[in-house]
Amino acid sequence: MTGKAKPKKHTAKEIAAKIDAATTNRGGGKDGLADRKGVDKGGHAKLACPICKATAPDSKSMRIHHDARHPKLPYEEEKLINLHASGTSEEPKPKPGVRGSLKKS
Repeated sequence: MTGKAKPKKHTAKEIAAKIDAATTNRGGGKDGLADRKGVDKGGHAKLACPICKATAPDSKSMRIHHDARHPKLPYEEEKLINLHASGTSEEPKPKPGVRGSLKKS
């Protein structure tokens, strides 16, 4: 006697979503940390604050940071540290935030 405890079937949409979630790099882990810190070119953090070394992706975000954290000091854009200019690499490194994975088969 089989009852109501039949196994449910998964839809193609649900299976595709699971595969996508398992194989897409979302920017977490060690690669994502390096990306967020701006260690290699292609990282999200382009500028660093010369006062506290906090990072920001662009000048506008750095201006907001400076106004909030260092209101008594004048904002000088030319003193910002460009993290992308300091690193020289021969070949571009893959960006961790890019959709896709090497594990797909």
